[in-house]
Amino acid sequence: MKNNDQHLEHLAEIRALMERSTRFLSLSGLSGVWAGVCALVGVAAVYAYLEIPILAALGGSFYFDKAINTNKWGMDYKSVFVLIAIMVLAAALAGGWFFTARKARLRGERVWDATSRRLLTALAIPLAAGGVFCLALLYRGYVSLLAPCTLIFYGLALVNGGKFTLRDVETLGILQILLGLLGVFYPGYGLEIWALGFGFLHIFYGLWMYWKYDTRLTAD
Repeated sequence: MKNNDQHLEHLAEIRALMERSTRFLSLSGLSGVWAGVCALVGVAAVYAYLEIPILAALGGSFYFDKAINTNKWGMDYKSVFVLIAIMVLAAALAGGWFFTARKARLRGERVWDATSRRLLTALAIPLAAGGVFCLALLYRGYVSLLAPCTLIFYGLALVNGGKFTLRDVETLGILQILLGLLGVFYPGYGLEIWALGFGFLHIFYGLWMYWKYDTRLTAD
């Protein structure tokens, strides 16, 4: 009986080593929470620029119609949207790197290795393609499709990257894609759906992943 227990322990250790060699497991749930907060701040900035209330579409006022006719802060809507997107992305990446590096140190692992490079490559390809596509939409004036398309391409990136990290990331990606597709059919609620996907869903999933993975690590 003792030998059987030892064999099972050895098999568990081998499995854990193999998993660490193929998956980046230091992704912190707090990174998701921080990204969600940054996204909500970005949405609030868009609302402030357009001077529209939340759920304005209920009253027949669509944010993309308002955007086309808005020139404020010395910039047109295209410049403001790109600027806000860059600032949200930069803040989310900075916070994500901080929390992930912190978790990697607690696990005694390096944050930059072969597995993290594979993960970033898997994420970068759909994100780069989506970024160029969304810039083309903005250039052509298809503002109503911007929010849902960013969700769709981001979701595709998460599904693609989920093979190299925690499986919960893949599930989050599927939910983002579904929200993006919903936004395509209801473009008037694009900002609210974007806030739900990038904001609240990130926060919820981040807290879930922190409770599921990170709390056990800090307790140890």
